[in-house]
Amino acid sequence: MSAAPDRPALPPRHARQLALDGFGPAAQAALGASRLLIVGLGGLGAAAAQYLAAAGAGTLVLNDFDRVDATNLQRQPLYREADLGTPKIEAAARALAALDSGVALERRPQRLAGAGLAHEVAAATVVLDCSDNFGTRFALNAACVAARVPLVSAAAVGWDGLLACFDARDPASPCYACAFAEDDETLGDCAAHGILGPVAGVIGTLAAVEAVKLATGTGQPLVGRLLAYDARGGATRLSRLPRDPSCPTCGAAR
Repeated sequence: MSAAPDRPALPPRHARQLALDGFGPAAQAALGASRLLIVGLGGLGAAAAQYLAAAGAGTLVLNDFDRVDATNLQRQPLYREADLGTPKIEAAARALAALDSGVALERRPQRLAGAGLAHEVAAATVVLDCSDNFGTRFALNAACVAARVPLVSAAAVGWDGLLACFDARDPASPCYACAFAEDDETLGDCAAHGILGPVAGVIGTLAAVEAVKLATGTGQPLVGRLLAYDARGGATRLSRLPRDPSCPTCGAAR
């Protein structure tokens, strides 16, 4: 019987990232040691989670308490028709584990608030706010300021998306409350205004990019800057977000 032919060794899973200028093994190791809290597994969070798992994030802490419904499938391709009625957190974990069995997945199927929210934020390397309401956004921001944990904030509705990073470790960084008022629903609600599915994917994927940069210390995260994406016109715009020294959330913390 002839010997089986030698099979070529497979390249490392993250070979294309390891080849990146300014990234390399040290950044990949930092990403592999990171703990990323994703709040909201809708169109934004599902896209971010998928790319973070593929990129080699060490631990993804998934927070959502909704179930998959038919209207989600148009902009949340992490889920399938077979997942209808299933808790998003379970469907997402199943899909992400199939993508990369090496990523650690922790499920938080409850609304995070108070001491529980503070604990999860303090344990995270980076927090991704992919939620759909201002109450959650401001609570996450306050917890990130208190724990000095970087926050990636993403939003999308209609044809438009917004993305910014806030890093309480940086004395010059604004916080979310510096940039937005609590009664300022800038983009509005998807149920009322609709959303083009790929817009959520664009902003969610960009949120993953920012989380990777913050977790690894590479690139230039969008700290102190707001990226606005207009899919209808095919345009992006960057604007500066200054820190408010009198901000009630971060003003006294610096």
